[in-house]
Amino acid sequence: MRACVFSRFGPPEVVTVSEVDTPRPAASDVLVRVHATTVTTADWRIRSSTFPHGFDTMARLVFGWSKPRKQVLGSEFSGEIVEVGERVTKFKVGDAVIGFSAGLGAHAEFKVMKEDAALVLKPKRMSFEEAAALPFGGTTALHFLTDIGQLKAGEKVLVIGAGGAVGSAAIQLAKHFGARVTAVCSAAKSAKVLALGAERAIDYRLEDFTKGDETYDVILDTIGSTTFSKCRGVLSEKGRLLMIAAGLDQLLLGAWTGIKGGKRALGGVAPERSAHILKLIEIFELGAYRPIVDRVFSMDQIVDAHRLVDSGHKFGSVVVKIL
Repeated sequence: MRACVFSRFGPPEVVTVSEVDTPRPAASDVLVRVHATTVTTADWRIRSSTFPHGFDTMARLVFGWSKPRKQVLGSEFSGEIVEVGERVTKFKVGDAVIGFSAGLGAHAEFKVMKEDAALVLKPKRMSFEEAAALPFGGTTALHFLTDIGQLKAGEKVLVIGAGGAVGSAAIQLAKHFGARVTAVCSAAKSAKVLALGAERAIDYRLEDFTKGDETYDVILDTIGSTTFSKCRGVLSEKGRLLMIAAGLDQLLLGAWTGIKGGKRALGGVAPERSAHILKLIEIFELGAYRPIVDRVFSMDQIVDAHRLVDSGHKFGSVVVKIL
């Protein structure tokens, strides 16, 4: 099969399209013919070996010290099941599915998944491109807003990095849950985040929200651009700073604020759960959420897809069409 492969860490140009062995499903596995996948910020971090402060050594041990342990990136995808193992009962050949796997490997024509992994049926009215863009941004935003942040209706939410895959999902989900949303992004993305449901857009180049008079119950930092000390003054009495891309020092500080109570900094890693994907599909069916696709590239344009992610100028997700 064809796959997007990288054998060394570096810029987008290290990724090439090559022939590799097609994976074979075990008894409890399914084999998915991938229709679409995405290049995420996680793919950028792994490919370039760029990680939050304090996690460099740990990340290199996981992903490879001098060269990549796994040479095919890609964590989210959509496609069609073409083979099932003898013990599989939840899926059948021909099922259109959405999958999410921290084990990577989705930038390829075929992907093997355990039937009890983060794999669900794709809604008929959701395109394969939209479906591929759903898990990474959507489940991260959902986990941080609800499981960690305990967001309540009527609360005020500030989303930093509102134009990314996580940020664009967070705006829609926070609004769906009854929150009032302010978005921090570039001026070029202001109209788009307002269209998604934000009540106000702050151009980070012209205005520092930490010096304003407005306070927020939840600040969701999707890009690791702020700290608890900077945000303390604009958090409400029981406000929560949710740190998605924080360094180790900020996560340790967050643990301390949780012990003290009051204003808190909270972080962690979003898990891969079918339940989260199903919840997003439920909200999609209500018309309150849709995965945002910036551009769709072909497999042979994989370097261009990585370049767009590296630029920091994408809005939503960058999709790569495999089939």
